[in-house]
Formats: sequence, C-alpha cells, structure tokens
Amino acid sequence: MNLEGIVKYHFPKSMGISDSPRATSPDAMTGTDNMAAMGMTQSRAAFGYSAFLGKMGISKHDSERAINLLTDHALKTCDRVPALRKLESDIKPSVMQILAIYAYADYSRSAASSRECDCCGGAGFIDAEVFTMKTSTPVAALEIMKKSKEWGLKVIPSEYERRREVRDVQRVLCHKCKGKRVISNACQCNGKGVVVDREKTMLQGGIPAYKTCSRCNGRGYSRLLPETVRHAICENIIDVPETTWRRAYKEFYESLVSELIKQEEYANRMLSKATEW
Repeated sequence: MNLEGIVKYHFPKSMGISDSPRATSPDAMTGTDNMAAMGMTQSRAAFGYSAFLGKMGISKHDSERAINLLTDHALKTCDRVPALRKLESDIKPSVMQILAIYAYADYSRSAASSRECDCCGGAGFIDAEVFTMKTSTPVAALEIMKKSKEWGLKVIPSEYERRREVRDVQRVLCHKCKGKRVISNACQCNGKGVVVDREKTMLQGGIPAYKTCSRCNGRGYSRLLPETVRHAICENIIDVPETTWRRAYKEFYESLVSELIKQEEYANRMLSKATEW
C-alpha cells in the first residue's frame, strides 16, 4: 500500500452488495491491519504523513502540524545561510514561519487545486470606470413643453435634451474569475503537461504530435511565485532587497519545498514497509 491508497479510508463509502465471498486467506489484510499500518507510519514519519494528509485536504490539523514541523526544520537549518544567520533572534522565527507557510502552499498545489483570485481579491467584483450617457432638459424647455398644447405647437422633447458623457465608477463582474472568486492553478495546457507541436504536426501531415509544455515544464500547474513570498516578508516583518532574496533566501525557500517532497517519499516507504507481509 502507498500513501495514495489511504485516501479512501478517510472518506465515507456506500455499502456494496455482492454475492462474492469475503476473502478468508490469513495473508489478506483487514481494515484493522490497514489502520494499524497508518498509525505506525504516523509515528515513524509524522512529518511526511501529516504533510500528505494536509495536501489531500483530509485534515486541517495535519496541515498546521506539517507547517509547524517545517518551521522547526527551517530554524534548525537556516544558520547555514549567512544572510539568515544574521537575523535577530526575535525576527528569525517569524521569517521562518512565513517561508514554511508559503513552501507548504507551493507543495500542496496541483492542477486540480484553486487559489483566491488575485484580480478581485476573492470578492468576485471589481471597481471599474465606465462611461455613461446622461441626458437633461433645461427648465425653460420644460415650461415650453407644458404650454405647447395651449399655443398649438408641436414640440419634440428630444430636441431640447442635452446629452453629455459622464465617467463613473461601478461594480462590475471580475473578468478573470467571472465572479467565482477563485481561479484554477492549472496551466494553459489544462493540467496535461503537454501541448500540440504545430510544426511536427504539419510535417506529419496532420497527425498530432505533442511536446512538453514550456510554461509549466510538464507539471500541469503553475507554481507559487517566489516574489510573492518576498513581498509577504517585506509587508509583515522586514524589508528584504530583491538581490538578497535572489542570492540567499530563494534557494533556502526552494530547499523547504524539497524537504516536504522528501518527507512524503519517506512516509510512503514506511507505509509500504508496514504493509508488507
């Protein structure tokens, strides 16, 4: 059993009625055996197991636990970077926590996940400047229109109207999320990781040929921009210059994402080892 196979044990399943007999082999694993294997994996590889459960949306508590463990790991290893070692003792934990939060968010991304719309801020609507045509009728013209019947005159109201174009601010539907408040993390390749190679397709006489998507490098989804992490640190804690971020902080941030992947693989090996007979 691997980590992907334990997801079904955390969601309710409907009753299945079948006439096939239940497996009675002593080597067959029961539900109790699977639960025991999960508990053993959680005790041996708590970091990777909690990170995976949080990524799959099974438990919010596991997400918080994984972030806390990643923050502790960052505090233990950040002194290897001179720029991080120079941080003051009261500032360093907050910086490591922000790096851990964004690293876990990047680790949890997939082509099926979504994020808050960065255009409307999750509101679904934006304030936009629109131009509207306003019409008005002078007071003198209104008096003439009232007495036109007495005078026997035929007055057309539109001849006395004044039109002017007015710029106004109105709430309109967000053009990026179409009012859904969230947008998909999937790349323009629709999460497939490959796109049609037009040149090879034409050379093959119309037979579709595919190549790796150059925007996502075959992942199928867009990663979290490291510059977003730098802005979060600058807005909440300290000002980090772009050059310092690129030379020191960025590499350490990428190592935190790699650490999450490494811990998940370790938890997967522990689960496979626990379910071997």
